[in-house]
Amino acid sequence: AREMNVHARDLAVGHGHHPVVEHISFDLAPGDLLVLIGTNGSGKSTLLKTLAGLLAPLGGELSVLGGAPGSQPNEVAYLPQHPISTHTLPLRVQDVVAMGRYAALGLMRPMRNTDRDAVRTAMARTGADVVATTPIRDLSGGQQQRAHLAQVITREAKVLLLDEPTAGLDINGRRLVAEIIAEERAKGCTVVLAT
Repeated sequence: AREMNVHARDLAVGHGHHPVVEHISFDLAPGDLLVLIGTNGSGKSTLLKTLAGLLAPLGGELSVLGGAPGSQPNEVAYLPQHPISTHTLPLRVQDVVAMGRYAALGLMRPMRNTDRDAVRTAMARTGADVVATTPIRDLSGGQQQRAHLAQVITREAKVLLLDEPTAGLDINGRRLVAEIIAEERAKGCTVVLAT
């Protein structure tokens, strides 16, 4: 049998005790792409948060990389629909992208050359490099989205959970996201995408 990065069987997801979606079953191998399509409130974000380990499953089976969701934070990267607002902090884009390495590093460990390379590469791939030293609060929504996407791919995770990653992006930005997803899948990354 092929190894499965994500396994769901008769899964129910929701908030508190109220299922939003039930009877979800799927298996995702390395390199697989699952696209969640639906209106707002249909449960796409709820399922992504459950896969990320931020919400507990309400029923059924769910394993991510062979363990409970959330048990391997270094290997799962999650881009929420509304990334935590960094507007109150004078963080530059490169600082926000570098935060993607903290899961692997631990907060107090200094950045290594491999980390700096990963940050530079992610910023170049998403086009965030042109605004690297700009405070993120001074950027347009589309530029902020590129920075948050760079933060997620700098994690070099095995499972990528993307909640509306093209929000605020123009046609070039959307094309870029599609290319990044294809590149990550070619490396064996499993991608779950809500749109």
